[in-house]
Amino acid sequence: MVHGYKGVKFQNWARTYGCCPEMYFQPTSVEEVREVLALARQQNKRVKVVGGGHSPSDIACTDGFMIHMGKMNRVLQVDTEKKQVTVEAGILLADLHPQLGKHSLALSNLGAVSDVTAGGVIGSGTHNTGIKHGILATQVVALTLLTADGTILECSESSNADVFQAARVHLGCLGVVLTVTLQCVPQFHLQEISFPSTLEEVLNNLDGHLKKSEYFRFLWFPHSENVSVIYQDHTNKILDSFSQPPSSSANWFWDYAIGFYLLEFLLWIREKTKEALLELKAMLEAHPKMVAHFPVEVRFTRGDDILLSPCFQRDSCYMNIIMYRPYGKDVPRLDYWLTYETIMKKVGGRPHWAKAHNCTRKDFEKMYPAFSKFCAIREKLDPTGMFLNAYLEKVFY
Repeated sequence: MVHGYKGVKFQNWARTYGCCPEMYFQPTSVEEVREVLALARQQNKRVKVVGGGHSPSDIACTDGFMIHMGKMNRVLQVDTEKKQVTVEAGILLADLHPQLGKHSLALSNLGAVSDVTAGGVIGSGTHNTGIKHGILATQVVALTLLTADGTILECSESSNADVFQAARVHLGCLGVVLTVTLQCVPQFHLQEISFPSTLEEVLNNLDGHLKKSEYFRFLWFPHSENVSVIYQDHTNKILDSFSQPPSSSANWFWDYAIGFYLLEFLLWIREKTKEALLELKAMLEAHPKMVAHFPVEVRFTRGDDILLSPCFQRDSCYMNIIMYRPYGKDVPRLDYWLTYETIMKKVGGRPHWAKAHNCTRKDFEKMYPAFSKFCAIREKLDPTGMFLNAYLEKVFY
């Protein structure tokens, strides 16, 4: 029988959001997860599943039952012929990489960090960069989902296809993801080249940069014209022992920032990128007291057909604004946040699900052509709202 704990305090990695769940569970098997859901139905409690806790928002918070999936973290199968791996949803990508390496396999793209779980990283729409690459959820070829009533659904393009189209970016509201099957690629090495440029040059030659590098991104330094362009590409040169899929340049500050505030929207790639960045630059110049003290990271991702993917039906540009929290102290940020969010909404942006935003259901209905379809699937799978929390209520009500 699964054992729950009282008095556990959950905090996200940045320590910007936290909660005190009524009961905290760490199941080790599908049957134990089923027990938690049965108890929740019996006591009319809400359930929130948490993985690595890296989302810089309250998407993982609850005052009901919390399920931490960290003890369901095994590699279940490696199909070297298909180059696919099936894992329990609680495995950290950091633990998966060396297991794939034993079979000369790798994931084709990664987010900023690997201390995130397979189930969580797809649920929030995690991404990196590369116009030929989708968000991480596009690497999922199958998953199993335990629904509120205890039913297990096997989901893929050929089985429960409608649920599969929704569950690859699930927001934690469709059920408990138990296993994930990921499409891998042969292990590879990358060479990174970075060089200075200007905002005008990069924006005027965006197509050229996108064609020159498979994993192109750039950093714009606010209050200046300065840009750092970063190319990452496959190479046969073995420069050192480091070999893994590309991850964000954000890596360099993860170990030094004692938390940070982060907001990210994405928009149509070629139509709106220049307009949005130049307007943000103009607003900062017009309001000298509005200080942005961290580079704006700009990345690019291929469109997909996942219902609540921020890249649904469009190749996209992500713009990531960050405010550093030195020693965990609060810093003025709300004026900058609101300015940025207003610009993003005006030019047709969609927020990153894992990050702070002020959007509501009315916004999402405009942003997502398939929003009503996702809602219908959610209501069918979870008619009592077992998997909702305060964050999700703003999304769906």
